Amino acid sequence: MSAPGSAPTLSVLDLAHIPEGGTARESLQASLELAQAADRLGYRRVWYAEHHNMATIASSATAVLIAHIAAHTERIRVGAGGVMLPNHAPLTVAEQFGTLETLHPGRIDLGLGRAPGSDQNTVRALRRDPSAADAFPDDVLELRGYLSGRSVVPGVEATPGKGTDVPLYILGSSLFGAKLAAALGLPYAFASHFAPAALEEAVAVYRAEFSPSEQLAEPYVIAGVNATAADTSEEARRQAHLARRRMAAQLLARGRTLSPEEADAALESPAGRHVQQMATYSAVGDPKEVVAYLNDFAAHARADELIIAFQAGDPASRLRSAELIAEAAALPAA
Repeated sequence: MSAPGSAPTLSVLDLAHIPEGGTARESLQASLELAQAADRLGYRRVWYAEHHNMATIASSATAVLIAHIAAHTERIRVGAGGVMLPNHAPLTVAEQFGTLETLHPGRIDLGLGRAPGSDQNTVRALRRDPSAADAFPDDVLELRGYLSGRSVVPGVEATPGKGTDVPLYILGSSLFGAKLAAALGLPYAFASHFAPAALEEAVAVYRAEFSPSEQLAEPYVIAGVNATAADTSEEARRQAHLARRRMAAQLLARGRTLSPEEADAALESPAGRHVQQMATYSAVGDPKEVVAYLNDFAAHARADELIIAFQAGDPASRLRSAELIAEAAALPAA
């Protein structure tokens, strides 16, 4: 766990954002360039999240994107943050990530969430049983059995997958995920970059109730945090404001394009203030200011590692933010 003032391990959470007027292809190319920069700069891992039916996010086919990124990077770990397990059969996930681990040994992570990652109409389109989330703990155990080579389903094995022991991570924003990760002896990744409310309580429960497993001897916490670094504090604040304006427009405009004035008004509405509250944990400023915030936040969150969602509005600014933070944090660049 990071002590006050110490430097936590830093990683990247990439939502493969599709900007207004942009294309999915451009977004995926930008994701590749960010991952290659993170690889070069010394970040520990880069994760992609499963979302469906969202016009601004291109990471819906998470395993396919991970395969592309892993094939074009060298040392950085690449994984899902996460796969929404109730959307899938555990055997299918084991085969997909077993294949990834077979192709890229020692570099694949599998974060697991129990939310649908979509709206109710999309849940139906995915052929997902609305009650599937109730089976999440059992599905995690089934998946772990396939990957370890000790299947809990008689006569069924994952090929590829069996014996790959792809490391599992439980994702969450509540006490449910904390308790499950503790009971199973798995690392716990908290979504504090957009759901900050239960961070301290969930981490405390996880650490207090943790039971060691073959994968993990001691509790390990990853906390999500937003970050915008620029050469000047003023430029960073400008970029962060634009990012929050964009988020408000996406969540509140229901497909309409808002003018800058309308987006600012949306931010100041009660719903917009909720959007801003989602970004409670955000490091914004010049490189020294951002790294100081990250160090303090790691201590506050009792986190061993921070996974950063860069909040710049364009790919070039995200790359610059990643470079500035890596340099200021003295990451082990290649």
